[in-house]
Amino acid sequence: MAEKAQKLHAAFDVAAVAATLPETADTMIVDYRMTDEPEASARVFRVYRPTPAHYHEHCDEYLYVLSGRAMFFMGDEPLFEVHPGQLLFFKKRTIHGMPTILEHPVVFMSVDTPRRPPGDIVFVEEGKYTADDFVRTQTTT
Repeated sequence: MAEKAQKLHAAFDVAAVAATLPETADTMIVDYRMTDEPEASARVFRVYRPTPAHYHEHCDEYLYVLSGRAMFFMGDEPLFEVHPGQLLFFKKRTIHGMPTILEHPVVFMSVDTPRRPPGDIVFVEEGKYTADDFVRTQTTT
């Protein structure tokens, strides 16, 4: 059986990808993975409701705010408002979350290094949420 050829380059219309994300969702976020390599993953995701305190065990995360406004926290920083044009960065195991959405739709572009497996989420409040509550990956644009 032939192996799938590795893609060496690509160009993405991030706004067009964001426009394909659904208006509503049963999960807290829906994402679309533009790249998914062991070294890094690049995603666009929409946030549908507040996200509780959590962290990622395996990756650092870079979040660029494409649209919307929300209150956000990370690490020991006080709660602050995020808005389009901001770039957020935090290392793996940094607790973060978004307790309040101020203006919909809240959409981010994310680069995770190394790749963030979809199930890589640890909620601070154990037993209340699962990875399946958190994210659903959209497979087509």
